[in-house]
Amino acid sequence: MVIKVFLASSSGSTAIKKKQQDVLGFLEALKVDYAPLDIACNEDNRMWMRENVPVEKKPTNGIPLPPQIFNEESYCGDYETFFDAKEDNAVYAFLGLPPPPGSKKREVPMEECNGDEHTEEVEAEVGGETGEEAAEEKVAEEKEAVEDTEESLEDTAPVKEEEAQEEVEDEEAKGEDDQPVSEEEEELRQLEEEEDE
Repeated sequence: MVIKVFLASSSGSTAIKKKQQDVLGFLEALKVDYAPLDIACNEDNRMWMRENVPVEKKPTNGIPLPPQIFNEESYCGDYETFFDAKEDNAVYAFLGLPPPPGSKKREVPMEECNGDEHTEEVEAEVGGETGEEAAEEKVAEEKEAVEDTEESLEDTAPVKEEEAQEEVEDEEAKGEDDQPVSEEEEELRQLEEEEDE
């Protein structure tokens, strides 16, 4: 089974490019075989994609945008449904693929079961991180980096507000005739403000 990802190589939209990169990067992290099919350079790919996206999944204008994902001839979804499946840890089910070996506990026939001891053996055999878990860990690290960036931006926001307030005060201090204020007048204004406080 080959996963087909319909892309637009020459898209002018950065949002579409980011979504395409996100899908391809995640599939590569999971080591899923896929075929990128360009709809910008190949009219047959574009027509096939448009004809095979279910009517209920098409946007209001009727033209589905890339990335669109198929498993052979079977429609899987667009970026939003892919992202939801990724968040729900259900990418393999979304793609219609069986999970890779070692990604879940192996079924043990009843006659082989030997209480808790055997369960530990099975867990030891299965151990290790699956591709999906590794990809999720990478996504979590990226989210943490974004949150750290947002926090640092929040820390600088009060400084920018103070600078903006100072600029407003400077503009007001210029006076009614918009003449620059002399240094003496500025010092006098500051002294008056200190006394008022």
